[in-house]
Amino acid sequence: MNILVLNCGSSSLKFQIIETDLKKIEKNEDKQLAKGLIERIGSQALVTLQADGAPPVKHAAPLRDHRSALDHIIKWIISDDSKIPNIQSLADIHAIGHRVVHGAERFTNSTIITDAVIRGIEDCIDLAPLHNPANLKGILAAREVFGPGVPQVAVFDTSFHATMPETSFLYAIPYQLYRRHKIRRYGFHGTSHRYVAFRYRQLTGKSREETNIITLHLGNGCSACAIKHGSSFDTSMGLSPLEGLVMGTRGGDLDPAVIEFLVHKEGMSMVEIDNLLNKQSGLLGISGLTNDMRDLLAEAHEHQDRRAMLAINIFVQRAKKYIGAYLAEMNGADGLVFTGGIGENAAPIRQLICDNMQWLGIEIDEKVNAEMVGGKEGDISTKKSRVKVFVIPTNEELLIARDTARCVLSTPETK
Repeated sequence: MNILVLNCGSSSLKFQIIETDLKKIEKNEDKQLAKGLIERIGSQALVTLQADGAPPVKHAAPLRDHRSALDHIIKWIISDDSKIPNIQSLADIHAIGHRVVHGAERFTNSTIITDAVIRGIEDCIDLAPLHNPANLKGILAAREVFGPGVPQVAVFDTSFHATMPETSFLYAIPYQLYRRHKIRRYGFHGTSHRYVAFRYRQLTGKSREETNIITLHLGNGCSACAIKHGSSFDTSMGLSPLEGLVMGTRGGDLDPAVIEFLVHKEGMSMVEIDNLLNKQSGLLGISGLTNDMRDLLAEAHEHQDRRAMLAINIFVQRAKKYIGAYLAEMNGADGLVFTGGIGENAAPIRQLICDNMQWLGIEIDEKVNAEMVGGKEGDISTKKSRVKVFVIPTNEELLIARDTARCVLSTPETK
């Protein structure tokens, strides 16, 4: 079956078409047929479209909302220009999978989208005001375009972390606030952490029960996850994606007293503080230059820029702290996995994070590490490293497509 995977941001729409079914999942024979990205929806949007094996096609188009962006994608998909295998009309799209950021405690598994599910996603907007509304726009646009005959599935970022124990997900604040408002750690990047844990098992031949690893999703957003016996045991992001590691524009862990201090000293409103913490902090805030790790590495190497080096070193030190904490929580781990844009491509950052961790059993091969970029996958640890260190490119869209196939093909009314 051909599955359209949609990942909607506030002004963007990323998609893939993946051919898969239960047999292909079992044999690992899924196939990506096309992919693309539309940015700056609401104005003159930037469009990138690519059929499998063909060079990407880029152009601009005036797209006012997610519905018009989806229409633009569909028009290309079924056109003669796209040359997508086995796709001639809308009828050749058999199901749609959506990334939904927050499912709270209500959605702990991927699920077929119904009116009740949509209301449930709406109920979670307070917990993810920047993300869930955009995800809903994609769901409603797809309903309008495809109609009720094409099943849709919601795959939640938070669901992988539903296995965390209370000791990991509860904050040490009055318990009634959890009961009343469900204030707790939910975690994010769940589809990424879940996918790389699955690939780790494939690469090592370990069973789910034998899988005790730490995964680092390092990109513009960053999170760490302690995976014990194949399930999420602890993770760095919390009630929102603000907590944890240093990120592109988010600072991660922060003393809450800083917020009150800024209100009094800077006269800032809560809206201004929210903007500061989400969009002006992290690598950008420390360096004063950029949130792009590639540019920071270049500045540090070529110009020895002090603040660029400082941003890199704080980023690295925070990652080390979480690795050490998770090794203590799990009484050790068999593997450490790097993924995400930085984790997959920034070999110097991996080197810095793993340096001076021999006592914890982590040693990487500098030469192998330097070569493991550009989508390559493999083991970068030395032979004597007790903890095996892997680089595994994430593939969240494939996981969403697979979950969509499982939900649709196991639901009698949609077989």
